[in-house]
Amino acid sequence: MGNREALLAAARTCLLEKGFDRTTVRDIATTAGVSMAAIGYHFGSRENLLFQALFSILDEWGDVAGRALVPADEPGTSPAEAYERMWDELLAQARAHPKMWLVSIDLFLRAQRQPDLLPQLTEGMRQGRSGMAAILESVPEAEVPERSVRTLGMVQLALMSGVIMQLLSDPANPVTGADVVAGLRALAKITG
Repeated sequence: MGNREALLAAARTCLLEKGFDRTTVRDIATTAGVSMAAIGYHFGSRENLLFQALFSILDEWGDVAGRALVPADEPGTSPAEAYERMWDELLAQARAHPKMWLVSIDLFLRAQRQPDLLPQLTEGMRQGRSGMAAILESVPEAEVPERSVRTLGMVQLALMSGVIMQLLSDPANPVTGADVVAGLRALAKITG
């Protein structure tokens, strides 16, 4: 592993352990086993390195979440049962990797204060909505109608964000897939 890769791996580790604001140049360099000057040479600044590490973590989290969201393909499983199982797997992944989810919240908050990050966050959200709609409609992402991305994908992404934030905020009272499905049924009843 070269210095660049070592710095990126170290920045990922530090982000997950300390968060963006508390991670120092010294922390990253020490973890990577390289000089602090290497950060400037390879990435230009601590912030650029941390942003790259942050997006790397989010890509990994997207892969983990995507695997959890693939619906169960068991004979005799209703769509509602498959959706509930999908949620149970997603929630298990969030409990197993809470720091990955917290990094995404950190990015959202940081992008509100640093407008240069907003386009990357916006594009990530668009991709997330499209991916959610494709998974739920069981079609290739390129075939998902824009209306599904703007409705189904948006609602699923919003549900994921909100439910997982609640799960991480109240681990003693864990949410289940059955809770999510029951809540959606109650909302559907209200909206007719």
